[in-house]
Amino acid sequence: MASAAEQLAANVNFAAFAKAKELQKRILFTLMALVVYRIGTFIPIPGIDPTAFAAAFDQQAGGILGLVNTFSGGAVERMAVFALNVMPYISASIIMQLMSASVPSLERLKKEGEVGRKQINQYTRYLTLVLAVFQSYGIAIGLQSSAGIVTNPGVFFIASTVITLTGGTMFLMWLGEQVTARGVGNGVSLIIFAGIIAAMPTMVLSSLELMRTGDINAFAVLAIGLLLLACIVFIVFMERSQRRLVVQYPKRQQAGGMMSMGERSFLPLKLNPSGVIPPIFASSLLLLPTTVVSFAGMGANTPEWLDTFMRYIGYGTPGHMVFYAVLIIFFTFFYTSIVFNPEETADNLRKYGGFLPGIRPGKKTAEYLDYVLTRLTVIGAAYITLVCLLPEILIAAYGVPFYLGGTSVLIVVSVTLDTVAQIQSHLVAHQYEGLIKRSKLRGGGPGIVKK
Repeated sequence: MASAAEQLAANVNFAAFAKAKELQKRILFTLMALVVYRIGTFIPIPGIDPTAFAAAFDQQAGGILGLVNTFSGGAVERMAVFALNVMPYISASIIMQLMSASVPSLERLKKEGEVGRKQINQYTRYLTLVLAVFQSYGIAIGLQSSAGIVTNPGVFFIASTVITLTGGTMFLMWLGEQVTARGVGNGVSLIIFAGIIAAMPTMVLSSLELMRTGDINAFAVLAIGLLLLACIVFIVFMERSQRRLVVQYPKRQQAGGMMSMGERSFLPLKLNPSGVIPPIFASSLLLLPTTVVSFAGMGANTPEWLDTFMRYIGYGTPGHMVFYAVLIIFFTFFYTSIVFNPEETADNLRKYGGFLPGIRPGKKTAEYLDYVLTRLTVIGAAYITLVCLLPEILIAAYGVPFYLGGTSVLIVVSVTLDTVAQIQSHLVAHQYEGLIKRSKLRGGGPGIVKK
């Protein structure tokens, strides 16, 4: 029999959405924030020649810059104020999560609940500022070393570029936090999602034009299009898959000496509890050094070791694929261990009287949860790695000139599913509130309707 929540969710429709004024405000706020983000991707930083930079970008766009430009929604090719996007914030989050698992003081801070989480978030913001300054300074030096791009090179240009790009990243970080708190979905993920979606029409049109002129094979484009469609179906299936562990609650004595029946519920374990975090983290770590290297490569005085680094770790190379796969697998296990603690879950089950049938409460339950979770994570890591690498390998093999690889598809589909789920949860909560209000008007208590 379906639960009350499932019955309410089944009744969600446009009529219920029309009555949910709070949800409409959240969606409107999210859309306005994304519009502001898109406007910022068209405002170039001061002091550069757009024509000269466009020519230099076209020479470098066949590699890592094309991927960075896709994630930023075209801000890199216009050298806009949001060219760094939220990548410094993601890199800072990676570093802080790694330190939280290894530094004792930060580990204690993480266990302090909401207060500790706020303090760690504050440290993440400070680290984001440092990384943004470092990356924007490297970009400013790279632009200035390229002939004809900067109209008035010098200290003033470097300072203005650092302030502009760093300010753009800090604004996007704040905007993402506002969307998370006052909108629907994860704000940072939605910003990356908006950048990828905005670049899709241009990439598709350019590929169709090249196919029309015969520069690329039409069969290759069709095959990759079908592969992306299959990836979308596969991602939806895997993201909604879960292992349900039966949790049994014993009989309890109620007031008046009556015994309540034992209850049975489920502990759902997702096949991919880490979501889109592993590919985003892996991409961020790979893009952090190579972004600066790519811009520095526009100049004529690029050190030899930088050229060697780009040759072995550049986008589309076997070295890039191997490092990318290793980072995805690592962050899948690492982030899963952060979001799900078997010992803490086992203690909570024992505290509320629940147990897994056939498993002793306490340590044995924690060991069994870890056993199940480890095997689920192996499947999840293999699934994410396959989805992220296979399309990009085929794209590199056929030479299709766009960067809508598996990572982009995974982010788009996962963020869409998460946003739809949050909208549905808001609608269910609104229906619950409506039922409670109607029951009170009829003279019943909360959740009781008198006939």
